[in-house]
Amino acid sequence: MTMGDRLRKLRLQRKISQEEVARHIGITRSAYSHYEINNRQPVYETLIKLAAFFDVSLDYIIEGSQPKRSLDPPDAPSSDDILTLFRQMNYEQRKQSISLISDFLNGEQRADGSR
Repeated sequence: MTMGDRLRKLRLQRKISQEEVARHIGITRSAYSHYEINNRQPVYETLIKLAAFFDVSLDYIIEGSQPKRSLDPPDAPSSDDILTLFRQMNYEQRKQSISLISDFLNGEQRADGSR
């Protein structure tokens, strides 16, 4: 499998367009398309952005090894588990969850759990 094949596979697994990937990593759709059909090779900075966007290692994109980077502890919920839970929530639960996560990531949550 080529690098382009892996990029296409990762994109299709997420069910997103080439345009969406390109916009997220800051390149044109045409440039991204050339990566998938193996007409061009991405520069190092673009490879890093692609690996981060698809949540895989650079090794996986370049060589096909190490399909997922794992910085989380083994018992941490996977992205799929979290997405499954999120899909089961109603509108208000989703809204509250996003707000809590945003507050946490922005450092507004204190150690005692209060704001």
